[in-house]
Amino acid sequence: MTSPAPTVLVFLDPAFENGRIADSSQPQLMATDLGATRGDGVFESLLAVQGRPRKVQAHLNRLGSSAAALDLALPGQDVWRRAIETAINEFREVHPAPTPEEDEVVVKLIVTRGVEGAASPTCWVQASPSPAGSRRQRQTGIDVVLLDRGFDTEAGERAPWLLLGAKTLSYAVNMAALRYAHKQGADDAIFTSTDGRVLEGPTSTVLLAHLETVDDGDGSVRTVRRLITPQLDSGILPGTSQGALFAAAKAAGWELGYGPLEPQDLFDADAVWLISSIRLIAPVNHINGKEIGTPEVRKQLTAELNHLFAGIE
Repeated sequence: MTSPAPTVLVFLDPAFENGRIADSSQPQLMATDLGATRGDGVFESLLAVQGRPRKVQAHLNRLGSSAAALDLALPGQDVWRRAIETAINEFREVHPAPTPEEDEVVVKLIVTRGVEGAASPTCWVQASPSPAGSRRQRQTGIDVVLLDRGFDTEAGERAPWLLLGAKTLSYAVNMAALRYAHKQGADDAIFTSTDGRVLEGPTSTVLLAHLETVDDGDGSVRTVRRLITPQLDSGILPGTSQGALFAAAKAAGWELGYGPLEPQDLFDADAVWLISSIRLIAPVNHINGKEIGTPEVRKQLTAELNHLFAGIE
């Protein structure tokens, strides 16, 4: 039996300005908490590198949007920021990284509705080590299968109670999709809609790139780099990493696009990635067994995007 990963818990408690550190080896949540019994809550995951959390404001904003969709009232963002800092500092002190390159801490912001009739939600910050597999997949790439999500692209607008654009604790379907992909010999999955559109990964955002050679008419030729992601109004979660990377890519001269995308667009791309806050940018080597682009172009473009992403706070 393997030992659980080291974890630090910091609860948002009005009696503790910087959050209350709790013993992660002891029970902390009521068994009747609606987050446990119904998945009624929201969360965010972000990465702290060498003690510095990345894209905190974007994650806090999205946490607020998800909470609003569930009619959950959250503590102020400053309260969350102090608890995040406490959790990271405590984790790094108790569980120091062997090397600076491995100094990555996964930070989760978790909100549950609490027990039935609770006056306020239960909120805490969890700090734990970054999975070794995440770093490996950034370097070696991943194989992906396409899976039908079972909704069309208008379902989120037609039925907002499905919470398709919120990051809720109800992740059983997402985890089931990953297990199914693993049984097919793949590392991950990309969801498609019933009307044939590309959506997102179970825990990530889809990106693809096209390279195009353009003649400027004056005898000079240049290469246009175009970065594309699925439409954000198709019932997918707005990616904080995708948004930050798009801003950096635009400043670096890339052209940007927002779908709509069909599966064939993935196969025709020069490169495809799944991007998330923890795994970061993972190049897709194969989709449904078919190679995407060429290893040389994937490596080149991935290096360029990693360089841009490294400068994002």
